[in-house]
Amino acid sequence: MWHQESAPPPPATPIKQEVTSDWWDCVVLTIWDDEHTEWWDRIVMQMWDDEQWVQNFRMWKATFLELCSELAPALRRKDTNMRSALTVEKRVAIALWKMAIPDCYRSVANQFGVGRSTVGVALTQVCTAINRVLLRRTVTLGNVSEIVDGFDAMGFPNCGGAIDGTHIPILAPDHLATEYINRKGYFSMVLQALVDHRGRFTDINAGWSGKVHDARIFRNSGLKITVGDVEMPTVILGDPAYPLMPWLMKPYTGSLDQSKERFNYRLSRSRMTVECAFGRLKGRWRCLYGRLDLSENNIPAVIASCCVLHNICENQGERFCPVWETEAQRLEEAYEQPATRSIRGDKGEASRIREALREHFSHALP
Repeated sequence: MWHQESAPPPPATPIKQEVTSDWWDCVVLTIWDDEHTEWWDRIVMQMWDDEQWVQNFRMWKATFLELCSELAPALRRKDTNMRSALTVEKRVAIALWKMAIPDCYRSVANQFGVGRSTVGVALTQVCTAINRVLLRRTVTLGNVSEIVDGFDAMGFPNCGGAIDGTHIPILAPDHLATEYINRKGYFSMVLQALVDHRGRFTDINAGWSGKVHDARIFRNSGLKITVGDVEMPTVILGDPAYPLMPWLMKPYTGSLDQSKERFNYRLSRSRMTVECAFGRLKGRWRCLYGRLDLSENNIPAVIASCCVLHNICENQGERFCPVWETEAQRLEEAYEQPATRSIRGDKGEASRIREALREHFSHALP
């Protein structure tokens, strides 16, 4: 916690100049606050159409208000004798703006007529509320039969999801900074995610340092796909970085014959859903490309909140602007994803399942 030291007493002279200056600063600040309150209350809330809401907050106004209603019990604050509390709507808007448009804290503060520190507080409070209220309800497996049918239509039977990890650029942490340097040489945290056939997140694990291998994150995530209390017999699809398991299929590596290439093609085509989901996630919430300027303890909550908001937007059918993906691809060039390192050590039962699938694909239509 920051502590402000007591300031020395002001000089005895010139008293009149000091008072005049403070008075003028207060007048300017009051006018500035009123102008930006007018912008939020009168223009954004009453005059903006859905296109403006989508461009700036990544969702329609109706979706925004529904989100605020869900979060209100966790975010509502009481007025004090010193100042009026920010409304829930303005608090959520500040957080969404900061996540969607990677402006600096001062720029967001100027936009909404609040202090710079208020932006950071609002972001942390809103993300905490999103994760507490909506995470378990929004990032969930959903209808298993529908997911399996969806992947079957893509060409991979008995599949319950696709898994991958992506590196989120961050500023150098204050502690153990070298642990966050990934194989491309920049500081990052890893988001591991499982997605369904429609690109919605069904399981996430955020916060591991960029130096950690995907397989280690997977082993420690405790991920198991269940229906009720019974482990689901379907498989999920990963890249070569993941271990081959009876319920996790990955591509063949090394020397490949035609049947193995066909298996890899089927798997890759279905696994594209997770890569597309990451693209849309980062396209909507561009803070994930802006080297998150938060303490390492707060970053996982922001990443997880972006995943929740991604699912909300996808479920509501919110428009995704192609220009966002173009911008995300441009930013991706500055922070290229580290190459995947393949791991070996296939298990007998898992190998038999993969071989059975390979044999099935070799006799099936392309």
